[in-house]
Amino acid sequence: MTGALRPGETHAPVIDSAGGLVWRRRGGALQVQLVHRPKYDDWSWPKGRLDGGETSQAAAIREVAEETGKPIVLGRPLPGMQYLTPEGRVKRVRYWAARRARKGRDSYALTARAPVAPVNRREIDRTEWLTADAAADRLTRSTDRRPLEALVAAHEKGLLDTRTIVIARHGLAYARSAWHGSERDRPLTPVGHAHAAALVPVLAAYGVEQAISSRWERCATTIDPYVRAAGLRPSFSEYLTEAQHERSPSRVAATMRDLLSETAESAVLCTHRPVMPTVMDALAQHAPREVADVLPTRDPFLDPGQILVAHVAPPGADGEPRVVAVEHVAPPLH
Repeated sequence: MTGALRPGETHAPVIDSAGGLVWRRRGGALQVQLVHRPKYDDWSWPKGRLDGGETSQAAAIREVAEETGKPIVLGRPLPGMQYLTPEGRVKRVRYWAARRARKGRDSYALTARAPVAPVNRREIDRTEWLTADAAADRLTRSTDRRPLEALVAAHEKGLLDTRTIVIARHGLAYARSAWHGSERDRPLTPVGHAHAAALVPVLAAYGVEQAISSRWERCATTIDPYVRAAGLRPSFSEYLTEAQHERSPSRVAATMRDLLSETAESAVLCTHRPVMPTVMDALAQHAPREVADVLPTRDPFLDPGQILVAHVAPPGADGEPRVVAVEHVAPPLH
């Protein structure tokens, strides 16, 4: 059979890469940034391979910074691609819309990031800002136009300039049966602490500037590594605990409405599994059907340490915020 492996052979691992379509507006026109690679003499989007244990989000901001010399913040996801390399291996590339990080506004997220190497001119010798039409003509590979088309479509609908609301389920905690203290003090396991540490580069990639959490120990500890790395002052809410949610789900719904209605900061909200139905319902109420349909609807909604990233566009004509895309992210454990 064609493509079958011979005894003892194994499939070569997929090469995962990530990058961004960095955009800006000049004179009312949308512009995007391309890079030129002298080794291949091609024009493309800044991107590169994931390092070991690295998330696609962390790789995207690192690679774009290494190739353009400027830090970015990720926005909504864009169509990726998959193709065979000349060596016959499968290469998979993920893209995001991205904007240049802004001094002041993105200072918390930038503080939480690892240093990035300067541009290597042997790899990238030129960068250029072009209008969308000019970029489509300049791109060496026609397949690179697919994420550009999605970017332009979002811009034309007023759905490109987004902020992120990250919903986090706390990291793995000790089982109730194994903990003899109070429920509010039940702590994370060592794996749960690893979940918390793994969130730091992901939250930094999305430019998270605000942290809101249940007061209970396992949630507060989950956001603590990012809070410390970014220098944030977190907000703790009794309403986001399991006990208060059981008494009054409407308080959680109100918290979500307030968070979605803000117009500036990206935020992370950390809570518990029993609270997730109310959180997801609040997101669904502000999302079109195609987005609402991919929100988790079954218990446990998110596994311990997992996050859901909601991309929120400015209010529409009705004054309501719009959730235009969502991503499920499970940070890898090292």
